[in-house]
Amino acid sequence: MKHILASIIVLFILTSCNKTVKMEAVTSKEKAPFVWEGANVYFLLTDRFNNGDTSNDVNFERTEQASKLRGFEGGDITGVTQKIKDGYFTDLGINAIWMTPIVEQIHGGTDEGTGLTYGYHGYWTRDWTAIDPNFGTKADLHELVETAHKNGIRILLDAVINHTGPVTDKDPVWPEDWVRTGPQCSYDNYEHTVACTLVKNLPDLKTENNNSVDLPPLLTQKWKDEGRYDEEIAELDAFFERTGHPRAPRFYIMKWLTDYITEYGIDGYRVDTVKHTEEYVWQEYKAECDYAFAEYKKQNPEKVLDDNRFYLVGEVYNYGISNGKAFDFGDRKVNYFDNAFEALINFEAKWNLGQRPMEQVFKRYSDVLNGDLKGYGVLNYLTSHDDGQPFDANRKKCFETATKLLLCPGASQVYYGDELARPLVIENTVGDATLRSFMNWNDYENNTETQSILKHWQKLGRFRANHPAVGAGVHNMILETPYLFTRSFEKGDFKDVVMVGLNYPEGEKTIDVSGVFSNGAKIRDAYSGVLSEVINGEISIKSSDSVLLLEQI
Repeated sequence: MKHILASIIVLFILTSCNKTVKMEAVTSKEKAPFVWEGANVYFLLTDRFNNGDTSNDVNFERTEQASKLRGFEGGDITGVTQKIKDGYFTDLGINAIWMTPIVEQIHGGTDEGTGLTYGYHGYWTRDWTAIDPNFGTKADLHELVETAHKNGIRILLDAVINHTGPVTDKDPVWPEDWVRTGPQCSYDNYEHTVACTLVKNLPDLKTENNNSVDLPPLLTQKWKDEGRYDEEIAELDAFFERTGHPRAPRFYIMKWLTDYITEYGIDGYRVDTVKHTEEYVWQEYKAECDYAFAEYKKQNPEKVLDDNRFYLVGEVYNYGISNGKAFDFGDRKVNYFDNAFEALINFEAKWNLGQRPMEQVFKRYSDVLNGDLKGYGVLNYLTSHDDGQPFDANRKKCFETATKLLLCPGASQVYYGDELARPLVIENTVGDATLRSFMNWNDYENNTETQSILKHWQKLGRFRANHPAVGAGVHNMILETPYLFTRSFEKGDFKDVVMVGLNYPEGEKTIDVSGVFSNGAKIRDAYSGVLSEVINGEISIKSSDSVLLLEQI
C-alpha cells in the first residue's frame, strides 16, 4: 500500500475556549483505496449531459422531428471529458462514471406509443463494433478513459446483450437464427420474462441458441463499405479459436463488448435487462470480461490503476437488497451474484429511505452487506432514467436526497442533475422522457439556490470518496438524537473510521468520541472545515451547520 503524505493548507482562526481551528483544506495522511462496494457512481445519459462537439450533432439523416426529448440533443463523449478536466466530478466526490451505451444506434426512428423516438439513449443497438458518431469517435473514447483515470475516476460503459434496436425503414430485422420478434413478455414467470420480447418491435436476441450462426448481412456489408471487413473477421476467428465457443449470437456480442475493455481499458460494465437473459449467459460474460481486463493490464502495465477486479453491476429490474442473493420470478429463484455480478442495482432504496427512519435503513443495509452479501454489493439510487416514481420528483428535498443517498451503506448512484436539482417534470413530454432533460448548466452557473444545493452534494460526496468506510464499512449508531453514528472499514493494512452526525443544533457542539478517536487525535469536521482535538474523549465543534462529517487527520 502506498503511503502518501498530503499537504495541508490551513487558515488558522484560533479560539482558545474550544480549541477549534478553521481549515481551508485538509487531506488524509494515507490515501484511501478505491473499493467498488462503496463507490460514488455518477450516471449520465451521454446524449443529455454536455455537448462538447457540435459538429457531430446530426448523423445518418436523423432529421425527422422527434417528440419532445425523444431525439438527439447533442451530448457526447467529449462533453464528459471536458467536465472531468474542469474538475466537476472531482469536486463532487465522484470516483466512477456510468455512461449510457455509446455503440452505433439504429439509423431510423420509431414510435412505441410515445411519439417518434430515435436511439439517443443508446439502448437500440445496430452495430456493437462501432461508436455512434453522435456520441463521438474512438479517439474521443481513448481520451475520456485516459483523462478519467488521471483524475482517479473509473469508467463504466453500458452493455446490452438482450436485444437489438427496433425495426424501422432504415433498420431491417436481424436473421431469425439471431432474434425472435415474439411473443411479447408477460412477466408472470421465468420463461415469460426470458424467452420473449421486452416490448413490441424490440427483437429479442436468442441468447439460448448454442448453434453457430452466420453474421447478419447488414453487418458484413457495412464492414465492407467501411473497409474493415477483413479485420473484423480475423478478430472473430481468433476469438472463437481461443475460447472454443460456438459462433452463437451471444458469444459474438460478448466478443464485441469485451473489445472495449482490451482497447480502451474501461473499468466495468453496467449490464442492461439482466433478468431477461438466461443466468448462465452472465457467468460466461463475466469470464470473458475478466480475461479481457487481465489482458489489458498485461499489455498496459503503466496504465493499471490498482488490483481491483473488472466491475459488473446488473440491472435486474425490481431487485432489492431484501432479496439477498436470490431474485424471485414467482416460479423460480435465480442467484445473479455468484460467478457473475459484483453488484446489482437496488430498486428498493428509494422506498426504504422515503418510508423508514435512516437508522433502520442504514443498520439493515450494513448488516446485509457485511453478512449475506459479503464480498458483493448493491448500487443504491433515488432517481434514475426509467423510474417514473423517483424519491423527489419535484426537487423539493434536494438536501435530504443527498444526505440519505450519499450516507447510505452500499455504492451510490448519483443521477445526472440530482446535484443541481435538474427538473424531472417537463411539460409536453410522454413517459420517461420527462426524466431525461438536458443538464441544467445555466442553473449551475447562475442560480444561487442551485449552487447551495451543489455545495451540500459536494461536501458529502467528497467525504464518501475519501472514506470507503462510508459506503463499504460497518455501521454503528452512537446516539439516536441528535443522530450520531460511526462507520469502520478495513482492507489489508488500511483502516478507516469516521463519525457522522445529523440534526445537530447551530453553534457550539460537544461530541463524545471516546472509543472511536483517541485523546490527542486531531479531528476535522469535513462539512464545516473546523478542526478540533480530542480532550477527555470529547471534541468541540463550533459551526452553523447541522451536519458533522468527522475524520481523523
